[in-house]
Amino acid sequence: MPERTTGSTSGAAGRAPSADRPDAVRNVVLVGHSGAGKTTLVEALLAATGTVQRAGRVEDGTTVSDFDEVEVRQQRSVNLCLAPLTHNGIKINLLDTPGYADFVGDLRAGLRAADAALFVVSAAEGVDGLTRMLWDECASVGMPRAVVVTKIDHQRADFDDVVATCQDVFGDGVAPLYLPVVTNGHVNGLIGLLSQKFFNYATGSRSENDPGPAYQDQIDTYRGSLIEGIIQESEDESLMDRYLSGEEIDTKILIDDLEKAVARGGFYPLLATCAAPGSGPVVGMQELLEIMTQGFPSPMEHPLPEITTIDGRPASGLTCDPDGPLVAEIVKTTSDPYVGRISLVRVFSGTLRPDMTVHVSGHGLAERGHEDHDLDERIGSLSTPLGKTQRTAAKCIAGDICAVAKLGRAETGDTLSDKDHPLLVTSWAMPEPLLPVAIRAKSKADEDKLSQALGRLVAEDPTLRLENNAETRQLVLWCMGEAHADVLLDHLSKRHGVEVERIDLRVPLRETFGGKAQGMGRNVKQTGGHGQYAICHVEVEPLESGSGLEFVDKIVGGVVPRQFIPSVEKGVRAQMERGVLAGYPVVDIRVTLYDGKAHSVDSSDMAFQIAGQLALKEAAAKVPALLLEPVDEVSVLVADEHVGAVMSDLSSRRGRVLGTEPVGTGRTLVRAEVPELEITRYAIDLRSMSHGTGTFSRTFLRYEPLPSHMADKLRAASD
Repeated sequence: MPERTTGSTSGAAGRAPSADRPDAVRNVVLVGHSGAGKTTLVEALLAATGTVQRAGRVEDGTTVSDFDEVEVRQQRSVNLCLAPLTHNGIKINLLDTPGYADFVGDLRAGLRAADAALFVVSAAEGVDGLTRMLWDECASVGMPRAVVVTKIDHQRADFDDVVATCQDVFGDGVAPLYLPVVTNGHVNGLIGLLSQKFFNYATGSRSENDPGPAYQDQIDTYRGSLIEGIIQESEDESLMDRYLSGEEIDTKILIDDLEKAVARGGFYPLLATCAAPGSGPVVGMQELLEIMTQGFPSPMEHPLPEITTIDGRPASGLTCDPDGPLVAEIVKTTSDPYVGRISLVRVFSGTLRPDMTVHVSGHGLAERGHEDHDLDERIGSLSTPLGKTQRTAAKCIAGDICAVAKLGRAETGDTLSDKDHPLLVTSWAMPEPLLPVAIRAKSKADEDKLSQALGRLVAEDPTLRLENNAETRQLVLWCMGEAHADVLLDHLSKRHGVEVERIDLRVPLRETFGGKAQGMGRNVKQTGGHGQYAICHVEVEPLESGSGLEFVDKIVGGVVPRQFIPSVEKGVRAQMERGVLAGYPVVDIRVTLYDGKAHSVDSSDMAFQIAGQLALKEAAAKVPALLLEPVDEVSVLVADEHVGAVMSDLSSRRGRVLGTEPVGTGRTLVRAEVPELEITRYAIDLRSMSHGTGTFSRTFLRYEPLPSHMADKLRAASD
């Protein structure tokens, strides 16, 4: 832990870090908003440990952030990225996550693969809503956490302010371990609050000095709060009494208690860093490495996720044991144009080796286009990725993370286990994609390749839902947001060579009758041989919403032979599917067949089907036909300060607010009924309105008449 040892780094550039036992592994996920400096921090840590020659560069000269061609072009992280390094004999798997809410699926995958989290906060920008939500998510599962403050040398940065902000947002368990020393706009070093020593980086290397009297007041203030926080979390109940009586507590005791409190998720150390090279010395890497290796728990100390047999029975007795039954989970899938599909795998139990046959099972997302799996596959080689470079690994033990090649059927979220004793890891919570984007291929050649390309995207991304809407005849990608949609379309174009274009989304409407009307269907045709003869009279009247079709037979005297009455109903149903006004299905009507005529030779099933269709169309021409729009029940969860704006916005969308209720502390659930036409892009609008903190769900409720001015526009468009 901090200040116990100066430590050393190992792992020369180009050599893949490896671990032979679980207690020598730390899996750490980096969480923070876009621009907070997560990737820069990862690159500085890689350079500090000698994993790369200089910050941000791997063997092929690209940066660690060059994980994906989209990231290179758009200059932002959109994928979960693994960066392994070694410090003091401990392998640290750093999982760099996207900072955009659109890619929360990758972020949650990183949380599943990790045993501890580094929350990266920019001293210039502060804490955003998504970071707050993820802190609460980690708290709910007891995940150990630490806070890393970046850009402390920024002209707008104020260390006292950022500490106060983090304590206000994350709670009183957050406390700084070091005090940054800023001179002429540069951070030259850190003062250890427990040791009261100045670790000077001004010359480019770390040296130890006395801090001098200038910082003593600030040291005393932060040091007292730090010691009190450590003692409150200590398992030694006598420590507080000794401290309050004026006894000077030994630093080694404080560090031991601090390590234990951090490992069990009860205390959250804060460290200020400067990771960007060129603007001054890189500061805080050694101290951060010590926090991760000595404070964060090993995989053996972190509970396994829920694991069951294939038929759902609990799988008991599993631990993080390299000699135990194999249980691993695919946390990320990518497609490489040269080596094919690559799966990033976290091993929870057992040992994964190249060329072994494993059972693939998962994963309960069939409604999103992800088929369930229950099959055996032979894996290819194992590797440890770093940027675009894949470095061969001989094995991957319990607690470690590696990349697996040639799993042709496995997808993100699937479980790998022993083929003779298959098991299933309960999947992590996956957010529902709520932004529909309708697309179509630009050419016949693109259309031929589109299905296969979309299949690969679906395999990689469990937050994507693919819908072939039979009603609107549109191909719809359900995405997490606009940035998510842009990345998916970019992948289709650049990675898979498929050009598509966005088109206007069609919301499936319905039609119904505005009043009672009668219609006659006359299908009389004489040709050589048998002709067609069918006449039917129907009366149509509207029913209550949700009633569907009620077909009533009032034929007397056999004017329509009994065998042809179902034919009339079949024809009516066929015309209802095609619509009578703007091409949308007709719903909620009663059709009464009350008269008709038949011919002993020329009448037939098909003749009366056609007559039924004609009768419905004639009746529709005599009364106003109504267009019906789908209405959803919408539940919006937002911070209290955004409730007014959300309710006002829902009302402006022709919504009816049903009520509000408090959910936890500082959050409110708003329930409303809103037409689907008004919320096709609500995922984007709500995020903007709530500064990224709002979420919503939607459930189809019923159909209601569309306002006349909107119906007139749709009728005109269909003519």
